[in-house]
Amino acid sequence: MALATGLGTSPAAADPRRGLTTYVLVHGTHSAGAFWMPIARELELRGHRVVMVDQPRHGAEAFVPESYQRQDLKAMATEPSPLKGLGLDDYEARVTGIVRRAARNGPVVLVGHSLGGVSVSRVGDAVPHLLHHICYMAAFCPSRVLPTADACTAAPENANAVSPVELTVGDPDRLGVLRLNFRTGDSRELALLKEMICADYPDADFRRILAGMQTDEPVAAYAGRAVGRAGSWGRIPRTYLRFGRDRTIATALQDRMIAEADASTPGNSFRVHDFPEASHIGPLDPVPVAEALGTLAGQGGWG
Repeated sequence: MALATGLGTSPAAADPRRGLTTYVLVHGTHSAGAFWMPIARELELRGHRVVMVDQPRHGAEAFVPESYQRQDLKAMATEPSPLKGLGLDDYEARVTGIVRRAARNGPVVLVGHSLGGVSVSRVGDAVPHLLHHICYMAAFCPSRVLPTADACTAAPENANAVSPVELTVGDPDRLGVLRLNFRTGDSRELALLKEMICADYPDADFRRILAGMQTDEPVAAYAGRAVGRAGSWGRIPRTYLRFGRDRTIATALQDRMIAEADASTPGNSFRVHDFPEASHIGPLDPVPVAEALGTLAGQGGWG
């Protein structure tokens, strides 16, 4: 689908023979590239190339506190984290490097979930000419009014979201990370985590999701500015996958972020795919999300 004329032409649209589309998938907070595996598998079965990004010290580079392994909460509150000091510059550099390599082989669709949205915005500013399409999946899309993930979270539209603050282990300012204990056996804490992440999932699937979560996320990643500029990020065709039962990034906040982005680039608005029953990590069945993402390979181009 072409957008309004007069906005230039992306490399992918100008030369559709460049190869298969590559989907670069960016995970959210306390997660890893493997989060995307069910969706990635569906995209690959549809003939697409997929790269699941691990942000620095996540996934294959994960830091697992020794105290977390022992479930020593007192020690866990003070054990130093190598994620302290990491921020959005590090995250953007990781994703931009992958986008540069992938773009040598064909069009690139960049997708971010949750906190991964700030990386999408940052990379959209850094290398807009290499991106065929960008997509936010229940993700932060900061604006001039809400310039950081922290600001988005504090917005009144997010007032009914479930916060993990009461589950924090240790002092985030001292540790430099927001540290959560996903191996808790406390029924109240587990209920809160389930409500945040996937309230509609069976308990067995919820425990599987928890097993892939990481304790630490650097506080600087939440506090870093990630406002897309109209002349770069704002020229890339974009899509939002809107989740209607999200208790981490409330649907009302998703709507506000979409509206503020559209107001900043009136010639290039979000295409919105609505999943009214989806919780924060999306439907248990990956097929509907993969189908929506699969359409983006043919929806690039600035001209």
